[in-house]
Amino acid sequence: MDLDDNSRNLVQALTNGDPEKISTSRFSSLLASKDRDYLLSSTTQDDQQVKISDLEGKAIGLYFSANWYPPCRNFNEVLIGVYEQLKSNGSNFEIVFVSSDEDLSAFNSYRESMPWLSIPFSDLETKKALNRKFEVEGIPYLIILQPDGSTLHDGVELIYRYGIEAFPFTEEKLEELRREERIKHESQTLTNLLTNPGRDYLLDQTMARKVCYLSSPACRSFCPFTLTFARYPHPTIGFPFTSEVPVDSLIGKTVGLYFSAQWCIPCAKFTPKLISIYHKIKRSLEGKGGGEDFEIVFVSNDRDQSSFDSYYGTMPWLALPSGDPIIRTLAKYFDVQGIPCLIIIDPDGKTVTKQGRNLINLYQENAYPFTCAKLELLEKEMEEEAKRLPRSNYHAGHRHELTLVSEGNGGGPFICCDCDEQGSGWAYQCLGCGYEVHPRCMRAVDPATAASVQHT
Repeated sequence: MDLDDNSRNLVQALTNGDPEKISTSRFSSLLASKDRDYLLSSTTQDDQQVKISDLEGKAIGLYFSANWYPPCRNFNEVLIGVYEQLKSNGSNFEIVFVSSDEDLSAFNSYRESMPWLSIPFSDLETKKALNRKFEVEGIPYLIILQPDGSTLHDGVELIYRYGIEAFPFTEEKLEELRREERIKHESQTLTNLLTNPGRDYLLDQTMARKVCYLSSPACRSFCPFTLTFARYPHPTIGFPFTSEVPVDSLIGKTVGLYFSAQWCIPCAKFTPKLISIYHKIKRSLEGKGGGEDFEIVFVSNDRDQSSFDSYYGTMPWLALPSGDPIIRTLAKYFDVQGIPCLIIIDPDGKTVTKQGRNLINLYQENAYPFTCAKLELLEKEMEEEAKRLPRSNYHAGHRHELTLVSEGNGGGPFICCDCDEQGSGWAYQCLGCGYEVHPRCMRAVDPATAASVQHT
């Protein structure tokens, strides 16, 4: 937690340490203007005004957000759930929406979904002042203001990670949650991650297809074309395409938990790549022998059973059942704030990395088994390979010359402009406009061809 000590000491001095005066003075100075001492309530149709003085003694969340930005809309749904639970429990907590919407219509449309208070859209000066004071560089952003003058800046992360359990957002409560989290991770196993009291299995449609092929030759002309209809009974031997595989069968394997959804555009781009890498890793391990194995479990964020069936029908691995309550638990446990996300679990059931997607993009099948020792080896190999790369070159997708850079000389984490996936370490970068590509995505052309590129 970050404490705004100077502000807190000043307010305490001005109010002689009276907590109610502290709240009133602080919140009024932040949220009021010279001609406004109220906020808008979203609970009525007639824009009922709520006095800022009514916030006395409460923990306040300043919520910087905008209707036009998808991550804000996604977080908004999560925050509404937490807020309504806290209010139903009688918790002393309120949220104030600080809009970054582009016009009044967008503001009103977004605010209709919000059960909390708002600064009027027309009060541009107050909104600008709050953004400056709290150095808001991105949205969604949630600042928690405590009655004692302390300030917490990572409200979005805490809501995603702990939900309602984060309240009252004090350092003592957060340390308690971190301690419990450490204990959970230390005792983590695949069994306690992936099972619940009513289910000890995962779905496996590939096994069902193998059974189909073996059981009835007549099925061979049918099965390959009906992967998206896994929910329908098999017409010949009378069972669903998906079978059940015990979670315990994964013990001793390296496992990837793949958080994804059919509606997600980045997921649609990454899934085919992951399927290819998955098969390459499996073939490599089979060739080596020794019993080592790799598996992936699809953790669906699809919105209905039909979407789940259609999307899972393209995948060669296991899955949690659609809508299983464990899905929300896993997303919170691993602090999954965006998809696609690939969490890697080692053969002992412990978390290796939450950056599986990035490692796949950087190293493809060579990333396996995703351990620190393997990544150190790959980084050394990349350093050696970079020594043999041209210092500069022209790329088929960009008209300017690109220069080879690393984290030590102007590079760093980036999104490849060719494959749209994250990169780090070495990159070819346009020093003039910031265009960057992975070295492996570099398609070298002569300067004249590059100069003819219309879109940079």
